[in-house]
Amino acid sequence: MSENWSQLVADLERLLKLRAIPFGMKLFERREDMAAIPRIAQCRAVVGLGLAKDDKWRSGEHMVGVWYSTPEDSAAHQAAMECVPDGRYEALAVAPLAGGRLDPPDIALFYATPGAMIYFINGLQWSGYKRFDWSIVGESACADSWGRALKTRTPSLSIPCFAERRYGGVLDDEMLMALPPDNLAKAIAGMEALAKNGLRYPFPQYGIQQDVRAGMAVSYPGRSS
Repeated sequence: MSENWSQLVADLERLLKLRAIPFGMKLFERREDMAAIPRIAQCRAVVGLGLAKDDKWRSGEHMVGVWYSTPEDSAAHQAAMECVPDGRYEALAVAPLAGGRLDPPDIALFYATPGAMIYFINGLQWSGYKRFDWSIVGESACADSWGRALKTRTPSLSIPCFAERRYGGVLDDEMLMALPPDNLAKAIAGMEALAKNGLRYPFPQYGIQQDVRAGMAVSYPGRSS
């Protein structure tokens, strides 16, 4: 059953005050299947296309003296990246999520501030609680977000790297979440439940001159010791 992608995006924008549109990614085992989708873009190594992860890529030689001190450091970085294995897929399509052209996408992605991200995570954890553990590969942070999400099909949060910020226009206060699209409705339902408890984004500052006990008593009535 197809999701109402435009409504999901509208809910995310309303709850998280997003400044950039959410988008989707979908891998295709046959290039011709992707070609049937209008107005798409595609990428390579991190998503397992074009057998790009050859010995030269694995060596990381292009990063020696730029991001890493030695060939060993660069090779260790390449080995640490979360990537889709080569050989299975021929193409990747990227499109705005609200348009529904990738119905369904393999993953959905959005940029948001750290405050919005923790609120989204709170929504994911509202029911069926699960702890999330994420790592930071350093430069090539796309491996932490969409590389990991496409490989593991699990929510993946990253701190965007130099290349994303310099060449991709990612703002200094933005993070990137990539996750299977069925997690969006779950998170939205969780955030709506939190909002009913008075817990909404953006978080209003209480003020350092105020007695924190008065504010906490509103969220936790009858629970103070």
